Amino acid sequence: MSKKITAIIVDDESLARRGLGLRLKEYEDIEVIAQCSNGREATAAIAKELPQLVFLDIQMPGMDGFDVVRSIQGDEMPMVIFVTAYDQYAVDAFNVHAVDYLLKPIEEDRLQTAIEKVRTRINEQGALTDKERLLNLIGDITGTKPSNLNDVEDSLSANNKTSYPEKISIKDNQTVTIIQTQDIDWVDAAGDYMCIHVGDDIHIMRTTMKQLEAQLDPDIFQRVHRSTIVNLNRVKQVCSHMNGEYHLILEGGARLKMSRSFKDKVKHFL
Repeated sequence: MSKKITAIIVDDESLARRGLGLRLKEYEDIEVIAQCSNGREATAAIAKELPQLVFLDIQMPGMDGFDVVRSIQGDEMPMVIFVTAYDQYAVDAFNVHAVDYLLKPIEEDRLQTAIEKVRTRINEQGALTDKERLLNLIGDITGTKPSNLNDVEDSLSANNKTSYPEKISIKDNQTVTIIQTQDIDWVDAAGDYMCIHVGDDIHIMRTTMKQLEAQLDPDIFQRVHRSTIVNLNRVKQVCSHMNGEYHLILEGGARLKMSRSFKDKVKHFL
């Protein structure tokens, strides 16, 4: 028998690791030499074991699959088969640049196809260590083309941000008012209603503070009191008080209290 292909399985779900490990035992030329439950374990195991192949889960808490790729030092990298629940747009990029991808739950024919791709690549190119391929993959997903892995972190954080609506619709009886979120100065709560301040106008919206906060970009809007959200771009002055509270002076002259429990938000204004 030819030399076995050494592999590491990385997944934060123990059942997923165990299941994939059992299925890989059916492939005589694949030898699983380690299983890792998180990204930090994975980077250590990859550095120590130098596997030819890594089955790498993308969506892991803390250090995800992309973080693992970034953390691998040097230009020598194992082949990577991503294990993911991403939609078809993203996995198209995997198909072009990675060895392969496997969608959870993993189907047997897709696993076999992925293994065949690994075998083909080894036969054609030997132990493949193409970090550039993974850079291109991440670039396709994030919309950037980083020149090296050290440049990936900023592009990933920028492009993986949650998308927030540019407009909010406020219904009042038969009238719907559409406002640009960037035009909101601040918001205060009145029970199940939110008072949205836009210049000299106040719009009343029936929703909860939590629901509205989820629609606003936290890079622009921050909660400074249990019943107040402020547009950071509107803050002109921050005044501290001996009792540990702060007052925010907005460009339009509004004065908002920042409670002590939210004082850590001061860093956003400095």
